[in-house]
Amino acid sequence: MNHPRDTRPYDEADLSSLAFWRATAAERERTFAELRAHRPVTWHRPVEGRLFDDANDQGFWAVTRHADLVEVTRRHDDFLSGQGIVFDSIPAELLDAAQGFIAMDPPDHTRIRRLLVSAFTPKQMARIEADIDATVRRVVDDVAEKGSIDFVREVAMLVPMHNIFTMMGVPEEHRLTLAGVSETISSYRDLPGGDPQETLGVLFEALMRFQVIAGEIIADRRANPGDDLVSSLVAAEIDGRGLTDEEISSFFGLLMVAGNDTTRQSTAHGLQALTDFPDQRAWLMEDLEGRLPLAVEEIVRWATPIMTFRRTASRDCELGGQQITEGDKVIMFYASANWDTAVFDHPERLDLGRTPNKHISFGGGGIHHCLGNQLARRQLAATFRELLTRLPDIACTGGTVYGAGNFFHTVAEMPVTFTPESARVAVAR
Repeated sequence: MNHPRDTRPYDEADLSSLAFWRATAAERERTFAELRAHRPVTWHRPVEGRLFDDANDQGFWAVTRHADLVEVTRRHDDFLSGQGIVFDSIPAELLDAAQGFIAMDPPDHTRIRRLLVSAFTPKQMARIEADIDATVRRVVDDVAEKGSIDFVREVAMLVPMHNIFTMMGVPEEHRLTLAGVSETISSYRDLPGGDPQETLGVLFEALMRFQVIAGEIIADRRANPGDDLVSSLVAAEIDGRGLTDEEISSFFGLLMVAGNDTTRQSTAHGLQALTDFPDQRAWLMEDLEGRLPLAVEEIVRWATPIMTFRRTASRDCELGGQQITEGDKVIMFYASANWDTAVFDHPERLDLGRTPNKHISFGGGGIHHCLGNQLARRQLAATFRELLTRLPDIACTGGTVYGAGNFFHTVAEMPVTFTPESARVAVAR
């Protein structure tokens, strides 16, 4: 007897090929716009370049419209996270290590999230706020006299890296190693060679390095608690139950990858947008402090640092007029929903004063809404405030290199130039 998904016709639009994901965001948007307008929930063949063989993977449903994406996020009983949040069918034994508690469903997800929230005490949040400002100053200090840099490597990557690792209490000697691990995990589709077995080997090696370092830090905080977030997680309890080492390590990995990459990509895409839309940059500079909160929201919408998120149907159900079968992969296309003309007026334009701005870059609500959304907003505001105040003419020079993955909206390289700070100050005098 054939399974329904075995005979289901695939949509004519290409969302599955490596070529589609290697195209520009504007080229992909043309396909998304067609789907949103005429076929907002569609069935597609499995993506190319999967690392794990899965005979049951016959394809996926693409959810491209804003309203449908929000519906999926809020129907967490129908659409589960526990079988993975990416296109690949990752073996169960790797899910916790690779994707953390965001690849969990209630009741486990509920318990872990409550414990994590309890660790973000007012004292901890005040410390994080101060750390963000200090980190941004440190990073800009290091580049202010150079005049030209790779913005990704010398700013966008370093701000969240140092901030997250300071929050977690990671010693300086481990930071670049863990940053490399994070980059390997988030950009595995861009690794040279392309051989799946070789890529898997690199990923496993990176995960092992992370687990060794994370294990050492957690053990040290259990013996010698401090005022960092790992110490708070070690001490956190609800109903007399705390987090295990494995659960802390899982959240550590999630914060390291998601916390680093979302802010890193948004920062890079934001500077590219400010370069491409000089009128919007001028508008922002007229009242930087007052207009920055709105600008950050638009930068996050424009960047859409996480382009897709997967759920798995827990039962036969309906979505957007389509019959979904139990076990079907359902992929939410954030990169499409953030350009939905039913929600955003002229989404193809950068509008730093856009209001309302119902972007879904931090999720569409529901139990999986991004726990670190305020942290990301705070980091982005601090970064652009420092950059535009001290290096006001910083701009991309062309040659920006984008990744080809289907999860993070990766910026790999971004050459920029600016007037060195001392020269600008001397002229001002």
